[in-house]
Amino acid sequence: MPILEVNNLSKSFGGINAVTNINMSVEKGEIVGLIGPNGAGKTTFFNLLTGIYVPSSGDIKYNINKEVKAKKLKPYMAVKYGISRTFQNIRLLKDISVFDNVRLGFHCSVKYGLLSSFLHLPSYCKEEGQIQDKVLKILDIFKLSDKKDELAKNLPYGEQRRLEIARALAAAPGLLLLDEPAAGMNPNETQELMELIKWIRSKFNLTIILIEHDMSLVMGVCSKIFVFNYGSLIANGSPEEIQNNPEVIKAYLGGEENA
Repeated sequence: MPILEVNNLSKSFGGINAVTNINMSVEKGEIVGLIGPNGAGKTTFFNLLTGIYVPSSGDIKYNINKEVKAKKLKPYMAVKYGISRTFQNIRLLKDISVFDNVRLGFHCSVKYGLLSSFLHLPSYCKEEGQIQDKVLKILDIFKLSDKKDELAKNLPYGEQRRLEIARALAAAPGLLLLDEPAAGMNPNETQELMELIKWIRSKFNLTIILIEHDMSLVMGVCSKIFVFNYGSLIANGSPEEIQNNPEVIKAYLGGEENA
């Protein structure tokens, strides 16, 4: 059974169709890319997947921790159902430490109660110690261990991007949504990110959907690509099929068809 099924999904804002009749199926363990021009509806689609927007019509069905339909999914419920995401504009808590940003990713999984936390009972101390160990392991994976005590706002842009992904992973998702993870990165950072995405997919047993304009990253990590244009899907297929699709070349990738 697919981990994600989208059927005839549409979203309108005041009569403007932002997303129109999207159909998509994503299998467990895939890395899927969403590409298309700015304003094509990709981030709106992510917002529909995570309950930020309610679909005007159509269905979204997840089968991650349990089968759930997303029409009534609230953003705060997404993590509970195994969905985690990053944003096009970085949304870190910039005035707290790198360590505490990642630690916040565990907030939905803690088992101790308010009283235990207030009194620092053994159950609280034990679980907090386990969480701290997990945070340090994640920071080490993302090469941020030496920055753990720095304020998030003081990190270079590329490291802030990595920190946001690290925080998303702390929630132990089954489906990770990355919105332009390579934005603002130089070629070396993008290459490192490409290898990191493939590694975390395997290490954390994830399914990943990413929005990205950097075609080297998309073609390098994705097994399947969906192409958006004016809110509709105009093509889907393997990287090779997308690179050679005349309609995609004309709409987005560039080439003689644009002449």
